[in-house]
Order: sequence, then C-alpha cells, then structure tokens
Amino acid sequence: MSKKIAVKAAAHGLKLVQASDVKDSSIQLKADVVIVGSGAGGAIAAYELASKGKKVVVLEAGPYVPSEKFTEMMAIAMGTLYQDHGGQANANGDITVLQGACVGGSTVVNAALCFRTPDYYLKLWGKEFGLTNLTSKVMKPYFEKIEKNLQIRPNKKQETSVGAELINKGLKKLGLPPGIAKRNVKDCGLSGFCFAGCVSDRKQSMLVTYLPWAVEKGATIYADTRVVKVLADQGKASGVLAEVVDPASGQKKAELRVDAPIVVLAAGPVQTPVLLMKSGLGNSSGQVGKNFACHPTMSLTAEFDNAVDDFHGATHSLYMDKYTLPEEGGYLLLNAVQDPVEASFQVEPGSGKPYMAYMSRYRNTIRLITLIHDKNVGEVTWKDGVKQINYSVDDEDFKAMKQGLKTNARVLFAAGARRVYLPTSQRLVIEDASRIDAVIDGLKNEPARYRYTSFHPQGTCRMGADPRRSVVNPQGEAHDVKNLYIADASLLPTSIGYNPSETVYALANYISDRIIAAHP
Repeated sequence: MSKKIAVKAAAHGLKLVQASDVKDSSIQLKADVVIVGSGAGGAIAAYELASKGKKVVVLEAGPYVPSEKFTEMMAIAMGTLYQDHGGQANANGDITVLQGACVGGSTVVNAALCFRTPDYYLKLWGKEFGLTNLTSKVMKPYFEKIEKNLQIRPNKKQETSVGAELINKGLKKLGLPPGIAKRNVKDCGLSGFCFAGCVSDRKQSMLVTYLPWAVEKGATIYADTRVVKVLADQGKASGVLAEVVDPASGQKKAELRVDAPIVVLAAGPVQTPVLLMKSGLGNSSGQVGKNFACHPTMSLTAEFDNAVDDFHGATHSLYMDKYTLPEEGGYLLLNAVQDPVEASFQVEPGSGKPYMAYMSRYRNTIRLITLIHDKNVGEVTWKDGVKQINYSVDDEDFKAMKQGLKTNARVLFAAGARRVYLPTSQRLVIEDASRIDAVIDGLKNEPARYRYTSFHPQGTCRMGADPRRSVVNPQGEAHDVKNLYIADASLLPTSIGYNPSETVYALANYISDRIIAAHP
C-alpha cells in the first residue's frame, strides 16, 4: 500500500493529488481530520483546522480545473465544472439544481454574491430549533473575518452592467429601493462569465483562497476522489472509504482509505445526506435528506427596441429585497448578466425561424430574476444506487413567486421594455404593462410547466438542539455519531431567502472553532 505519492506541482495552480498522479491500486492514509468536499464549507474547515496544527486530508469527488483551463463558455463549463454535467434536477425535471462539482465546489461557478445571514433567521433558528448559540453577536466576527479574507465589498459604480442600470431606472420609477450587490471579487474583470469560472482568478473562490492557504498549512487535497462510506466505531467517526476515479474514463483507479478520528462532511446538501444514507449513519431522527429547500428562481427576459448589449459588468450588480422576508412577500429580485446559452433556454422561442428571430434580438434583452424563500418541503433520497431530489414548489410559495413576477415585470416595463418573456414550457409573452396581472394571475402551479433554476440547495441535515428533529447539534456535530461534523448548506434549518454562500462560510468557520475547542 502506498502512503506517499509524488505530485508534480504546476508552475501555476494548486498543489494536489489527481487521478493521473495515482499509480497504486490501494492507498491508505492517516490524518487528524478528513474533510469530504472542497467547496465553501470544506475549504474553510481545511484551512482553519490545518492552521491549528491538525493533519488534514481533503477529498473532492470532482476534477481539478485550474483557471487557465476555464473557457468562458457556459456549455463547456456545464460539462466540466457542474454536478451531473449541469443536468442535476428535481424528480419532475422542471427545476435545474446547479452545484459545482470540481475542486473549489460551487464557489468556482457561483456569481460571488454575498449576504450576511439576516438577524431574522438567526432569531428564528434560536426560537424554533434551539440554536441560541448562533446570535448576531456571536456570528458578527465570523462575518467580518470572512469579508476581510475574501474581499467581500459592494460593487463599485463602474462594475454595474448596462442592464442593471436600466433595472435601477425602473426601480426608481416605482419607488423601490435598490440594493448594491456585495461580492467576493478582487479587481473584477467585468467579463460577466462568473457562472463559467473566473479565468483571471479575480473571483475569490475557494480555488484561489482557502484551499491554497490550507495546503500552505500542510493540508493534502485529493481530486477525482469519491467518498463511498463514512466509517464509525463504537459510536465515533473513524475515517472514510473512497475511490479514485479517472475523470476521462470513469474507471476506478484506486481504493483509498483515510483513518481519522474526526470526519467533516462538506459535500453539499444533496451529496452529504446521500453519503450518510450509504453509510447507514446519523439518522435516528429520520431527518437525513428531509427538509430540502432550494430558492427556486424564474428569470423574466425583457426585450427593448434598441440594442442594450448587456454583456459586461458584474454578473450581479443590484438586488431589491423590500419584500424578501416571509411576512413581507418572500421574494428577492436580482439582476444578472445573461449569456447566449442561458438566453436560448430561459424562454420558449420555438425552433427554426422563430428561434433564430428571437436570438437575433438577443442584444436587445436583459433579465431580472425572481428568487423565492421556499418552504423546506423536499427530500433527497438514495435508493437502488439512484439519487433523487423529490421537490416541487409549494402552492403558497408559488403565490409568492407570482407576486415577485408581477413586481419584476413592472420594474422591467418601467425601465422601458417593449415586451417581457416568461420562462414557460410554451411561449408566453407580456406585451404591455397593462397585461401583467392578467397574464401572471393565470399561471398555475403545475409540474414541468416552468423553467426554474436553483443555485441554492439547502437543508437535508438540519442543525438543531433536539435530536428528534435534527441531524446535527448546535456545534455541527452529528447527534448520533461523535466526531462526525457537517459544514455545508445542508445544516440550514430553514431557507434564508438570500444567497447562502456567506452563511456557509461563516458557519464552517464557527464549526471549525468548535472542533478545535473539543479536540485541542
């Protein structure tokens, strides 16, 4: 069995072990901590624990794709950087659930938009789930630390896209307050290709921040390495079993075992519960995989008389959150630069000549996203080797979506739109602002009728004080298995109505501190 592997360090990039580096068919490692997943939660845990002297091994199922290999083409990025090649969806197939599947996880392919967890939810979690430890006072220094390390700051004026300026004009006409987006970006190149990976390394993803920092502190990262089982002995975590898989052929190259007294799961709200199910661990509450939420979104596409050329600038420049809290409406509006691939499937332009006619006017279009705070009504299951996301938009949540779409459409028409396209499976267009209510009131909550997108899966391993209602305790440790921790968005007890990345960053740091306190 091999204990050491010679790794060829690239002139530029991250030092790690890939399938191409592996020669032996069996590898056995020992560590203080093994971390499953290298995204928002796993990378921060890796750095924080390694910086305290822990021997850390990080296992990432996805490939290592350095920034110089990013193509800035969404179709290619889907195949190389996303879970299920961009095809991960709910069981009905009407909600695409996008997650990164590469070293750095979703932080590599998200739009870098960051929000602190609203006090509203911290108080709610304390009241309903016993998380009285996660107060605003406790979490504030974690948010401040993350914001400093990842250079999270408001967009500057020159970073605002042309489309966002139009939307801001519409918001002002309607008396709605615009919010200036905050992003973890350093000297943004304004290419608008965040969803395809940042080729200039300006987005401060885990790929260029916490992972190299963790390696500098002694952590070892394995890419192309899929964990298949969490090991436990007498109620305590003891390591993991994994497979190193050649990303080109899909063939297993080696079996890998890591013996470690501390296991941190940070594979994401779909993969983390599946791994617990495969391992037969942590589910005395019956809550593993339950309580799935995902912030379903619909994008309205507005067409203008003249070319807008909304191609450059921050992917997200502004938002409108006047109605985001559940009691106030439960929806958030976000502008977003839209590339041609997205534009081609967000609406139903038809095929042949109708499709070409629609795409010929692509330069004249912008989009505005409606994101809803959804109920945790879904479930992730694993049966007969098949993963499934059983989730449909709740009827009450759909009412919130319709209200959000109405506000969205009014903003776009106020901005000067000629017409507005809805993301429906059959072509549906609002030709005049006077038709907004009539068209949107006619929408019915039916499966496979709309083109939803989700970038924010949450829940599935809920954090809480009551072991009958949650999977992990307020310190992030599994109720059933000592020294087994979770540090990803599956922890969130409820949907939070905003992009959850900064929440995950802060919680991962908080949980890492709890691990150090328990295992000095």
